[in-house]
Amino acid sequence: MDMLKSEDLSEQYDSSDTLAEDDQDIKNADYSPSGKSKRRWGRWIVMAIVPLTLIAIGGYFWLTSGQSVSTDNAYVQQDRVSVAAEVGGRIIETNVSGNDLVKEGDILFRIDPAPFEIGLAQANAAIAGAEVQVQALRTTAAGTSVDISAAREDIAFAQATFERQQALMQRGFTTRADFDTAQHAVEQARERLRQAQADAAEAQSFTANARSMPGENPAIAAAKVQREQAQLNLSRTIVRAPSSGWVAQADRLQIGQMMVSGLPALTIVSDKKTWVEANFKETALTKMQVGQRAKITFDAYPDIKLKGHVESIGAGTGSEFSVLPAQNATGNWVKVTQRVPVRIALDDISPRPLIAGLSAEVTVDIRTKGK
Repeated sequence: MDMLKSEDLSEQYDSSDTLAEDDQDIKNADYSPSGKSKRRWGRWIVMAIVPLTLIAIGGYFWLTSGQSVSTDNAYVQQDRVSVAAEVGGRIIETNVSGNDLVKEGDILFRIDPAPFEIGLAQANAAIAGAEVQVQALRTTAAGTSVDISAAREDIAFAQATFERQQALMQRGFTTRADFDTAQHAVEQARERLRQAQADAAEAQSFTANARSMPGENPAIAAAKVQREQAQLNLSRTIVRAPSSGWVAQADRLQIGQMMVSGLPALTIVSDKKTWVEANFKETALTKMQVGQRAKITFDAYPDIKLKGHVESIGAGTGSEFSVLPAQNATGNWVKVTQRVPVRIALDDISPRPLIAGLSAEVTVDIRTKGK
């Protein structure tokens, strides 16, 4: 019983304390006109914050709308060079593989040079043969002058013999047969002189007159051209990088593989020139001009934002240069907004390597004036 009485007394004390606190709050409450005004202004401020915020956001978008055009149909582009062997043959050495970085002039692979070394030896032999032939013609030309002198001596001797036979024939001391023989000898001597003169003219035409260039016989010149071609083919067995960049599509570059002249063996993606090709809708080109500033972001590197400018606007839509262009002059025609490739030059240097084909997003500020 004593415990119950004590609990009831404690509850009475607690309730009395609570009532005392409430009475104190009521006494402290400000029911003056100034207090009511403050509470009223606070409610108005709270109610005005939301619409003012919406108005500010809407005004920002209204002021900034129409000042830029953007597209996410954009990709990184780089120059690509297909490297092919200029001579055919078997690959005996490879110095690169896929994704290797090479510099201009680096050796990519070698082709078996043995057949081309044989061709060079044949060309050198052809030059030697042509020189021997020219020397023989010169010797022949020198010998024809001797033949001409001998032919003239024969003519003089035959003419003298003929005159003696003619004198004897007039006196009757010789026969008709001897006279005819002497006359025939004169004619033969004259024919030998004409033949010697013709041989001399032919030899001189090969040694002096018929020349492809001053001081050089055409046979020797042709043999030298053949040697130059053989040397060129031999030098082409070493295939070098035409430009610096990254090696790609090098699957066919295997030792023992037979290379066909003109067939691409690998591709070099140049690291010197990088740009972005953005395919804008035709409706976005209304105010776009060459030289306008642009901002580029990349899906692969979200933290990288580069500056650039419009370098050129494509001469035709993408569909015009496709393998099978659309035929709009048909009955089932549906108007489709076309896209035009726009080349964006990069003004900043990327801190990370830009890979050809990476997706990008381009925003062009059409407020700026172009060139």
